[in-house]
Amino acid sequence: MAQPETKKDALSTNPREAREQKLAEMKARGIEAYPHKFDRSHKAQELQDKYAALENGVETEDAVAVAGRIMAMRNNGMFLDLQDASGKIQVFCHKDTLSETELSKLELYDIGDIVGAKGTIRRTPRGELSVRAKETMMLAKSMLPLPEKYHGLTDIEQRYRQRYLDLIMNEESRETLRKRSKIVSYIRKYMEELGAIEVETPVLSPLLGGANAKPFMTHHNALDSDFFLRIATELPLKRLIVGGLADAVFEIGRLFRNEGISIKHNPEFTTIEGYHSYMDYFDIMDLTENLIRQSALAVNGSMEITMGENVIDLSKPFARKSMVDLVKEATGIDFLSFADEKEAAAAAKKLGVFTETFANWGDIVAAVFDEKVEHTLIQPTHVTDTPMDISPLAKVHRNNPRLVERFETYINGWEIVNAFTELNDPKIQLQRFEEQVAAKEKGNEETQMVDEDYVTALEYGLPPTGGWGMGIDRLCMLLTNSANIRDVIAFPTLKPKKD
Repeated sequence: MAQPETKKDALSTNPREAREQKLAEMKARGIEAYPHKFDRSHKAQELQDKYAALENGVETEDAVAVAGRIMAMRNNGMFLDLQDASGKIQVFCHKDTLSETELSKLELYDIGDIVGAKGTIRRTPRGELSVRAKETMMLAKSMLPLPEKYHGLTDIEQRYRQRYLDLIMNEESRETLRKRSKIVSYIRKYMEELGAIEVETPVLSPLLGGANAKPFMTHHNALDSDFFLRIATELPLKRLIVGGLADAVFEIGRLFRNEGISIKHNPEFTTIEGYHSYMDYFDIMDLTENLIRQSALAVNGSMEITMGENVIDLSKPFARKSMVDLVKEATGIDFLSFADEKEAAAAAKKLGVFTETFANWGDIVAAVFDEKVEHTLIQPTHVTDTPMDISPLAKVHRNNPRLVERFETYINGWEIVNAFTELNDPKIQLQRFEEQVAAKEKGNEETQMVDEDYVTALEYGLPPTGGWGMGIDRLCMLLTNSANIRDVIAFPTLKPKKD
């Protein structure tokens, strides 16, 4: 004679359908699957810390209420592993302390559900801290199964598209993004302790300025005007210095550049830019060097970091070498000896570095540096004194009119910081802007526009100022040993999926 079908046997083999059936059963029993609130008394790690000395096999009468996502179920729900934002706690669901009604709830639970549990603290004979449940409560029914435990979320693309799923399954991902939050928090604290004030500047601008990059554009309907998403925050921030808002200002925010995507580049990225009255680029070298060093110490407790196979020491003074000297060391060619771009282009070509026909002397030096030097700068290095041709907002070098007082900080072969002694002569600044326009007419798409209002602001007087920008995403990569920028951005830019 056939055995009667049990409720468990009757569940669909389709995971979602099975969960839909359980949801329907909960409604039939009058159990709320998505309640408004749960009064939690402790996070998982708080209990782990509080009862760290509790011996194996010891039970207490200490009442607690915990909540989290079920990550594992054993013995038909007798043991539930709950994961919250702080860690994991085991819930022991036994017939000795649960009523029949409470025990029957367990058959409605699935891995992935968010549940609450109230009970007392015990440590199992095997040493697992647990809550002996007297009551459990569904807080959010998960209608989709989590990835299989032992293989995890192995599809890299899925990890970035469904970051919530990545965070559920991967403690490493959670820790990376938590560290990012700590890094940003520390940077803000560091700047405020210097006396700088945090400000906000427009994301939409009718003009491009502050960097050489391709922009994103949008149209403002009410104003019937095209706007650019900002590629830098430099010019508005320096306007605030002109206005005397403070001796130092900074902004932490998103920039947008319509350029390539790589393991080091995301079209929208986070930077900090800071401007400090009465400083020059030597002062800024000291400031940013110390910020990077102290950020590592604050987040990791060490000034030594590991990136892949490289061990990088941040505790020592960063090397300071000019761009042309580094190129000369790498290639044997002194580009300062060339009178114009034709000679420089010919020398670059012999090195296997090919540049655009519109490239000027500075463009060529930078291209050779990018090809022959950049990737070799593993230990922290300030690359100083870049060509004036590629630095329209920086002050001319005190000792060489072909160069400017600018530096870029490289670590692990990546540019982390870009900084200047700021150009504050309005006539020279206007001339530099006009040279940018001329370069655009020759075919260079990554140039700046003439910002007449900024020139006007300079005519009211910008004090001697040191300015800098740092890529927060890349700093986070360094301090979390992340090889891909997407790992440190919660929601990286991805190509839309087509149906």
